Amino acid sequence: MNDRTIRQAFQALDQFKIELPSWGFADTGTRFGKFFQDAAASTTEDKFHDAGVVHRLTGCCPTIAVHVLWDFAPGQNPKDVAKLAKKHGVKIGAINPNVFQDQEYKFGSFCSPNARARKTAMDHTLDSIELGQAVGSQFLSMWLADGTNYPGQDSIYRRKHDLTEAFRKIAAVMAKKWKGATLLVEYKPFEPGFYHTDIQDWGMAYLLAKACGKNAKVLVDTGHHLPNCNIEHIVAILLDENMLGGFHFNDRKYADDDLTLGSIDPYAVFRIFDQIHQHMFDTGRDPKLAYMVDQSHNLKPKLEAMVQTVDEAQKQFARAALVDRKALAMAQKRMDVVGAERVLRDAFETDVRDLLADWRAGHDLPMDPVEELRASGIIEQLSKQRSAERKARGEVRGGSFA
Repeated sequence: MNDRTIRQAFQALDQFKIELPSWGFADTGTRFGKFFQDAAASTTEDKFHDAGVVHRLTGCCPTIAVHVLWDFAPGQNPKDVAKLAKKHGVKIGAINPNVFQDQEYKFGSFCSPNARARKTAMDHTLDSIELGQAVGSQFLSMWLADGTNYPGQDSIYRRKHDLTEAFRKIAAVMAKKWKGATLLVEYKPFEPGFYHTDIQDWGMAYLLAKACGKNAKVLVDTGHHLPNCNIEHIVAILLDENMLGGFHFNDRKYADDDLTLGSIDPYAVFRIFDQIHQHMFDTGRDPKLAYMVDQSHNLKPKLEAMVQTVDEAQKQFARAALVDRKALAMAQKRMDVVGAERVLRDAFETDVRDLLADWRAGHDLPMDPVEELRASGIIEQLSKQRSAERKARGEVRGGSFA
């Protein structure tokens, strides 16, 4: 690496911010059972505290995404929640309405045949918009569990029309009451709907966002794709259409496995960031994407897993910034397939640990945030503290949420 490429990487790291998920610090599990960790967050303040720890270690996680039903008590002043986040050195990021866990949504939310369920989903989402405006958020992130399990179960056409009408209303209310905020439309090919899901892929999310107007864009969850899908191709198309709003980062071997970023395929993470850097090089514009983590840490300690993911994201983002774009363009123009690939591989195979350590030193951050966390004793301390607090509250942990 020469001085110019190092400066490029430093500038990229200065701009790179990644949002943490509140639910990633709490107890999670699988459809077959819930696995407990003594240090897991039990309260909203616990989650904000843990997000603050990750931000202090990495320097690039100033916001935390929240789930409305999980992080705001009924009747609670949302500004008090924002103050609680600020107390721990973070701000509230994306607002996630919850239109999937209540029994009323058994057959869907906005797509349900039941008009009452559709109204409940809309009322909750409109409340979430007011909440987002009150706490100074910039994003409403919508993921639906809507779908069907059997052919003929419901009308796909009716569901599409009701969904489009609902999202148009949501976007219109946001444009009026929550100016500058973006509606992020997420997709997922299956689960819990195994015959069809109402927003199955990026194309359906794109059409829905386009129908909503200028304040709606597509959210790409890196685990929400069928096997062997070329995610960076999707990213490039959405960027070129100015319709990519952000990401939920995780990794997977089979489907929506919610594994730590890069634990299975770090080259795939690099290739996604490469397309983002290429777009910025070609256009001279920063697309201002919302980078977010969305993971379920069932086996790894939650704080360690989160810091590990952020560290990996910084590494791959820095590597993508090292690609020699002019050399790549020349190789592509000559139709030099091997040469073009080598330009990418050279950047991907660059050891950026020393570069990251230098960047961190310049920002008064620990050179190895994962090792710093492991040596700090914070997790052991939180295990004792939170176990005692749960016992004092009379909380009983056990059973399954299957």
